[in-house]
Amino acid sequence: MEKLNLGRSGITVTDWCLGTMTFGTHTPVADAHRQMDMALDAGINFLDCAEMYPVNPVAKETVGQSEQVLGEWFARTGRRDDWIVATKISGPNGGFVRDGAGYAPDNIMDGIDASLRRLQTDVIDLYQLHWPDRGSYMFRQNWTYDPSGQDRARTLDHMHGVLRALGNAVQAGKIRAIGMSNESAWGMTKWCDLAEQHGLPRMASVQNEYSLLCRLFDTDSAEMAVNEDVTLLSFSPLACGLLTGKYQGGARPDGSRMAINGDLGGRDTPRVYDATQAYLDIAARHDLDPVHLALAWQRTRPFAISAIFGATTADQLERTLAGRDVVLSDDVLAEIDTAHRAHPMPY
Repeated sequence: MEKLNLGRSGITVTDWCLGTMTFGTHTPVADAHRQMDMALDAGINFLDCAEMYPVNPVAKETVGQSEQVLGEWFARTGRRDDWIVATKISGPNGGFVRDGAGYAPDNIMDGIDASLRRLQTDVIDLYQLHWPDRGSYMFRQNWTYDPSGQDRARTLDHMHGVLRALGNAVQAGKIRAIGMSNESAWGMTKWCDLAEQHGLPRMASVQNEYSLLCRLFDTDSAEMAVNEDVTLLSFSPLACGLLTGKYQGGARPDGSRMAINGDLGGRDTPRVYDATQAYLDIAARHDLDPVHLALAWQRTRPFAISAIFGATTADQLERTLAGRDVVLSDDVLAEIDTAHRAHPMPY
């Protein structure tokens, strides 16, 4: 595993991060705990969770269970300090989470305390805001995105108030660093500007979707990440399983995410299978597992990335971990560039 700095936080994380959004439902507790052991043995030190997890679907009766699964492992093993632990507070789209309250300056500490209890820990290393309060173009909303109704003054006031509350949590020793999720280049820049103007905690990371099939981050956000020292925590680096090839030819494996939610959150489009096949063909020509191709590619980007990958089962995780030392040749990278130009943004 390679190590990188998490923004300007002083925290060092591996460039792979174990995602936990199925822990407690699709991934039973025993299997989840085995995955944590396996990831540590492979050299990974970074875990990502959220108060709304598990997902697919999010349900009122399961909110917080993934954090609880992590907390049970920490309590049983006594190895909490072996992990850099990230979690998130839900935004206004949180649904059942805290009765849909979202986060605000006056309730964010309650969210932190609840996550601390479930995680059975005294401190959260990276505390993230799951969605911008003003909305987001992530999850296929980019096709019809309209920011014209935003109130700039209200947005900046909300950001400032939230940063003050997070600053209080840092001073209290409850969190070490902060990050955003599903955020734009403008949004991240304003978070950083406000922090610097008022001496408040600075966003260390942004957790956005990024894969061979979803490259919205490559332009304005990439420039923001480089100039503001913000680390990308890329979610869905395997495009919800599309890049494994398991859905090619109309396949819908039992228990897969496609079988559960139907369209992979809008990723199941007429163009996606030809695009996926282009990358599967590259992997085959170079005798690479397509999973390893997709994850190794993330290390080649011109900005800092820790790729968040999940596995429903320990067997799936074993396949992923086998590629942790794969390095892509210049020939492979050139073919990836060609495929991207031929199949841009297929969903």
